[in-house]
Amino acid sequence: MKPGPKPKQTASELVKEIKRRTRRVFSSEEKIRIVLEGLRGEESITAICRKYAIHQNLYFKWSKDFMEAGKR
Repeated sequence: MKPGPKPKQTASELVKEIKRRTRRVFSSEEKIRIVLEGLRGEESITAICRKYAIHQNLYFKWSKDFMEAGKR
């Protein structure tokens, strides 16, 4: 039995699917390295985020997670 044709996606569904497929995944080691680079203070957080093409909110979330893990 052949599968039928795919139902048409709306534009917003298509955009979500493209973003899901192209989203980068950072390993724990990469996150730690980026956060430590920010904690050293040699470069601004803005410059570090621009260098790794991440949003500042993501950097600060990783930083918060890193600090909380250190407390445990």
